[in-house]
Amino acid sequence: MNKKYMELLDKQNKLIERKNVKSDFYNGIYDRYEYPVLTREHIPLFWKYDLNEETNPRFMERLGVNAVMNSGAIELNGKFYLVARIEGNDRKSFFGVAESDNGIDGFRFWDYPILLEDTCPEETNVYDMRLTKHEDGYIYGVFCSESKDNTVNDLSAAVAAAGIVRTKDLKNWERLENLKTLRSPQQRNVVLHPEFVNGKYAFYTRPMDDFIETGSGGGIGFGLCDDINHAVIDEEIMTSKRKYHTLTEAKNGAGAVPIKTDKGWIHIAHGVRNTAAGLRYVIYAFATALDDPKKVIAEPSGLLIGPMGMERVGDVSNVVFTNGAIARDNGDVFIYYASSDTRMHVATTTIDKLVDYVFNTPIDPLRSVECVAQRCELIKKNLEYLKKQ
Repeated sequence: MNKKYMELLDKQNKLIERKNVKSDFYNGIYDRYEYPVLTREHIPLFWKYDLNEETNPRFMERLGVNAVMNSGAIELNGKFYLVARIEGNDRKSFFGVAESDNGIDGFRFWDYPILLEDTCPEETNVYDMRLTKHEDGYIYGVFCSESKDNTVNDLSAAVAAAGIVRTKDLKNWERLENLKTLRSPQQRNVVLHPEFVNGKYAFYTRPMDDFIETGSGGGIGFGLCDDINHAVIDEEIMTSKRKYHTLTEAKNGAGAVPIKTDKGWIHIAHGVRNTAAGLRYVIYAFATALDDPKKVIAEPSGLLIGPMGMERVGDVSNVVFTNGAIARDNGDVFIYYASSDTRMHVATTTIDKLVDYVFNTPIDPLRSVECVAQRCELIKKNLEYLKKQ
């Protein structure tokens, strides 16, 4: 066996077996960890190298991998699974399943990536799969299906649609028809709600007029369809709306599958604003009603997770993005997020903490003078409390 292969394999095994530890970050809401849970260094060597010394005598990397990011997440039979977006050096993305016993370290990719049914000849790229355990018994993966926009003479112009697959074991995947939204030409960041709503399948959407802009929708949409095999949404109703001079000003989109709590559905989404250095992506949270999952009932002010330290550096810097979280039966919650389109991290919390944060954090009053007054009220309350101690 090639000596360099054995060296790289030993190095990779040490990386995968390294124990993750909580960082010293504290905000009372969640814990961050020192190390990413997935990187391109976790990719099996036999995905990248031809191991045959006759056909690859110099042991060159033949099919390189640039990044591992934006992972759907699910727990099955006590194990944690990430369906990661893997971007090759050729810029094409695909999906791979990584498995862990504890959800914070030890993630290993299965032998093969996911080979989707080739039902869309025009499709060039796929990415950012959300995984939903639906009450109908299937696990659904909803992802972005990207194709070239041939209506304009621009090689960078693309068309985005929501692709849908389903499985019961993460191994055998059935491809369904792409979601059709009759009033929105394009879709990205689509999430399937885990329960039927009025007997129908419910989707959180992002109405788009073109590939980059969010379009006339102005936020995260909500729509119903009768048949998941031929999913068509006629009307999208806005839930979490974009607002001027907030973290969602440029655009926003659904992230992880909503988490059901006694007080409402908690949503972990992403918001984007423009800066002098480009777009800044952060993660925020809100809640919708249990009996009406399109109705927003709580909107804590500000971001939930923003990029920190080395998380700010990567292919697309100053970005955190989530499309996967796991809420366990014991109340623990694992939020998986990518940093700068390069690597995957985890933040851990609990249902109780998320409910406290979402429902008890003040809402954004949307004006600086009112934000200062809000903060002064907190300061006054605290100073009065300290005097009594």
